[in-house]
Amino acid sequence: MTSIPLCLPASITAEQFLAEYWQKKPLLIKQGLPQLIGMFEPDDMLGLALEEEASARLLTQSATKTEGQAQWQLKKSPLTEADFDNLPEQWTALVQNLEQWSPELGQLWQAFDFIPQWQRDDIMVSYAPKGGSVGKHYDDYDVFLAQGYGHRRWQLGKFCDKSTEFVADEPIRLFDDMGEIIFDEILEAGDVLYVPPKLSHFGVAQDDCLTFSFGCRRPNLMQIIDNMADIATNDSDLFIPMILPQALQASGELQADSIQAIKNQLLQMLQSDRGDDMIRQAVSEVVSKRQYDALVPEETLDTDELMQALAEGATLQADYNNRLIYSQTDDGIILYANGQRIDGLDDVSTTVLIRLASGEHLTNQDITDIDPDELSEWLENGWVWINYPE
Repeated sequence: MTSIPLCLPASITAEQFLAEYWQKKPLLIKQGLPQLIGMFEPDDMLGLALEEEASARLLTQSATKTEGQAQWQLKKSPLTEADFDNLPEQWTALVQNLEQWSPELGQLWQAFDFIPQWQRDDIMVSYAPKGGSVGKHYDDYDVFLAQGYGHRRWQLGKFCDKSTEFVADEPIRLFDDMGEIIFDEILEAGDVLYVPPKLSHFGVAQDDCLTFSFGCRRPNLMQIIDNMADIATNDSDLFIPMILPQALQASGELQADSIQAIKNQLLQMLQSDRGDDMIRQAVSEVVSKRQYDALVPEETLDTDELMQALAEGATLQADYNNRLIYSQTDDGIILYANGQRIDGLDDVSTTVLIRLASGEHLTNQDITDIDPDELSEWLENGWVWINYPE
């Protein structure tokens, strides 16, 4: 597959986008992803929503809110054909993690290579007939809203915070007041709208409509703390009671000085080389974890078939449904895949995996020094994907 241009206006560089727009203000990118045009039709996504292993939701909206009953109704997968019978006029079907169902769609992440791949969340599709929406809301993460089919009108309003009041007793987080509308336009297939975190937005389908959300998010502190606790259990030195200064005090009192002394020792550990290693490992494991369980492929290539495909012009690339990252340390490169550190690699294999993690497509000539059985193991683990020539 040929290289995909970055999803940015011709007048804006990646550096400008990150400095002026990223997590600050929205940006309309006309025809930012023309590759989406004609890639899918509504029936494709509705059929996918019925798959047993799909992560899907069906959101319906009543015309009015009656006493004792929410205006919105939410049904989560597994969905059945009966769920789509007798629907109200306004409804939306959403399917998460499209990368695992369509490697071709996953390849479009290349258009966002100005964002580190460890910050990728997933690609979600939203299908709605005319008038359908998911209400006025905001997200805690960055999202590129790419129109793939039909037209959707987007309105953007104020930035929200934890004081924003949501409509009570609804199954999803919605609010009524978007403040001053700063953007109001209709997107057509191929257009992309970047929306930063916490910016209120409201999209309404103008006709049968597919919108693909390329979400980007960072880990939260609780994930890092939780993972660090797991890592710390393997360090026997951390189980040794601390040595603390002692001053005369009431026998029942835990003094602020004692708490501060414990805090200081904790901070000293975190700021030490040991702490650096723990934090690096915790962050690497969290950001490289796959959010959804991987699908079991119906067919797999054995080693001979893999090498034959590469000899006939297929290329090797990172699987966009998985997480392959690396970090530079004083001791060298450390690689992680799907939440696990990869050990036992020689320099040649490490170099090849770094190139794959960085988005390169490798040919047969690039991997001549790699054991074919090792390549086959990478494929089986889901780290890499075979791209056949067109």
